[in-house]
Amino acid sequence: MRGTKLTLAYINRYTDRHGNTRHYFRRPGHKQVALPGKPGSKEFMAAYQAALSGSEGKPRIGASKEKPGSFGALLSVYYDSAKFRNELKPQSQKAYRILLEQFRELEVTPGVKAGDCLVKDFRPAHLNKLVIDGLADRPGQAKNMIKCLRGVFKCAIRNEMIDSNPAREVETPKAKSKDGIPAWSDADIEAFCKHWPSGTKQRLALALLLYTGQRRSDVARMGRQHVREGRIHVRQMKTDARLAIRIHSELQKELDLVPPGQMTFMLTEWGKPFSLAGFSIWFKKQAEDAGVQDRSAHGLRKAAGRMLAEAGCTAKQIMAILGHQSMTEAERYTRTADQEKLGDGAMELFEAKTRT
Repeated sequence: MRGTKLTLAYINRYTDRHGNTRHYFRRPGHKQVALPGKPGSKEFMAAYQAALSGSEGKPRIGASKEKPGSFGALLSVYYDSAKFRNELKPQSQKAYRILLEQFRELEVTPGVKAGDCLVKDFRPAHLNKLVIDGLADRPGQAKNMIKCLRGVFKCAIRNEMIDSNPAREVETPKAKSKDGIPAWSDADIEAFCKHWPSGTKQRLALALLLYTGQRRSDVARMGRQHVREGRIHVRQMKTDARLAIRIHSELQKELDLVPPGQMTFMLTEWGKPFSLAGFSIWFKKQAEDAGVQDRSAHGLRKAAGRMLAEAGCTAKQIMAILGHQSMTEAERYTRTADQEKLGDGAMELFEAKTRT
């Protein structure tokens, strides 16, 4: 269908595949309303006035409180869009909402929040000041917020609120460290295992995270239904990738100690499966109790990659376990391992040279 904007506000004209011309009232924050008759006719204008006054259909939740054309009104449209509801996983939707609601509350000028500003007035300079400069001490958060805003302003373009996307012209900051979340060292793992012996829930959690190399979101859902023929079958929540990972002997020892009737491996003290946030918080606390500070569940995924590389695995073999979609991350592990091996060999030659 082809759309043309008309003189009356919020009206769009479409020609369908049968050649019929149809008119719709499309106002951000409100349901789309079909307008009968020809523009200017009594029935057309009556329907238009009814839609304009809001009597034709209730506004979407929260939209009635938003100023028409504002960023807040746009958020209501975006949250209700198929792009947001159908293409983003629930976990991503939650993360996007948190960042976008934080942006909504940012003060543009004293007493004026971003959510109250008109969408058409936003420029790259505004986003640079609010996000890039405002979150200069949190570059990762700033980068993710700009990413979310690009999707929101793209939605504004689809709804003919603006013609260009101001967030696309904003250069996102580089992270302070390429390493990001710290990986567990061998000493960290040893200290944890010494404090939490075999057979404890804590030891099982570490074994699942380390010996499958999977993300916390996947480990928290693992259960007996995923174990078949000596493998754990995983459908990754983040990438939707399907993996079949052979069970490591150390992990099998812990799985053998799980009560026979327990389907999900990791349960709360109330016998319920963990939420993603709950599992992360709980595991970090168990690490701290073992004297392992500043280490998270995700750090064990990094440790698994390191240990695979140190064992001589190729980048493709590491990808087969961790489920990376590109060679970049896997090659980071192998480069580090290769550097250490080459460095050790070089130093042995250097030692031999200086002894002669």
